[in-house]
Amino acid sequence: MNFLNHSKRYYQYLLAILAVHLFSSGEGLFAQQDAQYTQYMYNMPSINPSYAGSKESLSVTALYRSQWAGLEGAPKTQTLSLHSPIGYRGVGLGFGILNEQIGPTSETYFDLDFSYTIFTSREGRLSFGLKGSAHLLDIQYSKLNQDFSNPNGPDPLLQQDIENKFSPNIGAGVYYHNGKFYVGASVPRILETTHFKSSNISTAKERMNLYFTTGYVFEMNRDLKFKPTLLTKVVRGAPLQIDLSANFMFNEKFIVGAAYRWSAAVSGMLGFYVDDGFLLGLAYDKETTDLGGTSFNAGSFEVLLRYDFKKGKRGRIQSPRFF
Repeated sequence: MNFLNHSKRYYQYLLAILAVHLFSSGEGLFAQQDAQYTQYMYNMPSINPSYAGSKESLSVTALYRSQWAGLEGAPKTQTLSLHSPIGYRGVGLGFGILNEQIGPTSETYFDLDFSYTIFTSREGRLSFGLKGSAHLLDIQYSKLNQDFSNPNGPDPLLQQDIENKFSPNIGAGVYYHNGKFYVGASVPRILETTHFKSSNISTAKERMNLYFTTGYVFEMNRDLKFKPTLLTKVVRGAPLQIDLSANFMFNEKFIVGAAYRWSAAVSGMLGFYVDDGFLLGLAYDKETTDLGGTSFNAGSFEVLLRYDFKKGKRGRIQSPRFF
């Protein structure tokens, strides 16, 4: 038991140090990665602004993620987004709020998305998007466990909390889709914003995260669809992230899937259309790293709710699109 308690405190300490040094370091620069989702395929505006309006209807999505459940200070993420085409042909708008807590840090993003779509064929659509963001950062150094303080005296880095530090950002993306296939590339945050600066401490910058996504829907038979998807994320100073997933849709209502995050986690996903256009999604991640083998890490959980307002001629969703 003492060993388990010691290990848990060790990982909590690492989380605290990671959260602090995510923004500041006395030695050099650290890369910051964007919030991570297993069900990203149902929350695409968060990573690609050109997706805004692509569903040809008002769509509202809420997502909650708890990572490494059971470990105090582990990442927790909440998002709320909506997007829709507007009156002018080809134009889409979206708005999103993202909040993430890691140890003593809390970040909030307010995003505004704009997209313009070119009709390349009867079903093909090519969209270009821009994202504008307002970012608020809080770091509560005072919440750090005093057991981890510097034995040689107070660390100047930990003496003053940061509250609502504001910084703007911009992003861009491109997205193509037809009835069965999609592919997109995006950089949600282009500006390498300086989050912390002191005369005694070197600065840290938010790095650009480059995303590439693609997927294809195979109609196996009248009642079964199969969709493999790929997401890659590249950010300087961090390992390449590759997410592979496979989802099956039964009867236009039930979704069952699995995913693998390269050298990081395996995941299971469930989805259910509670009503026409109302999707409930659940996901569970099991770490494949050393952290996944600890008794105090119960895995990562996601809950997603999405409602699409598009109605057919009889007031029903004609056919839920699988992306």
